[in-house]
Amino acid sequence: MHLYKSYIFAIVRKLRAAIADLLPIVLVVVFFQVIVIRQPFPHVWDVILGILFVVVGLMLFVEGLEIGLFPIGETMAYALAKKGSLLWLMIFAFSLGFSTTIAEPALIAVSQEAAIVSSVAGLIENDKVTMDNYALGLRLSVALSVGLAIVIGVLRILKGWPIYYLIIGGYILVMLMTMVAPEEIIGLAYDAGGVTTSTITVPLVTALGVGLANVIKGRSPLTDGFGLIAFASLLPMIFVMAYGMLWF
Repeated sequence: MHLYKSYIFAIVRKLRAAIADLLPIVLVVVFFQVIVIRQPFPHVWDVILGILFVVVGLMLFVEGLEIGLFPIGETMAYALAKKGSLLWLMIFAFSLGFSTTIAEPALIAVSQEAAIVSSVAGLIENDKVTMDNYALGLRLSVALSVGLAIVIGVLRILKGWPIYYLIIGGYILVMLMTMVAPEEIIGLAYDAGGVTTSTITVPLVTALGVGLANVIKGRSPLTDGFGLIAFASLLPMIFVMAYGMLWF
């Protein structure tokens, strides 16, 4: 009975945390709908039901990260580091970045929209095969860039390279490429840096970095374990601009 009450208390506590996280968004929407627009909510019961689903989903998502994705990321990083095989560690890092990015729904949506807009603008042929190839090529370029970014981030942890050297150098390259890349691809390239930080990539990659920093002697999880996501946002901009230069 005591264990049952503990489970109920834990669920209530996590639901309260999810509600607190979602509350600012709800307040903003209600304020603009009621005070600014001054119109009643359409399908109000559907809205309420949807909010309840979001609260429960957010609670389950956070719980899944805590009991599943974070531990498995750290465990695999620890096991590969202990194995002492740099090759397998690099393969795992690249595969992790590539696989989580290529299936990212936000990237799929952006790639398809970019193909449609490019075809309407006359930059590519307005037929399904060309548009599908363009969208797939865009997704592959972003996924490859994220895989390479995670490899660079892992090497930084292993070698102890200062992160600001790599970040500053990367953004200098971004600025230089912005000057020569087709202007039609620049905005898309900058957006590509944001869509790569997905709900699956971030926890797994963060766990990988923290796990490696915990295992390697002389590395701090706080100063060395974080930063992989920054590379995952930086390299897609470079790769997408390069993709645009080759395509256009």
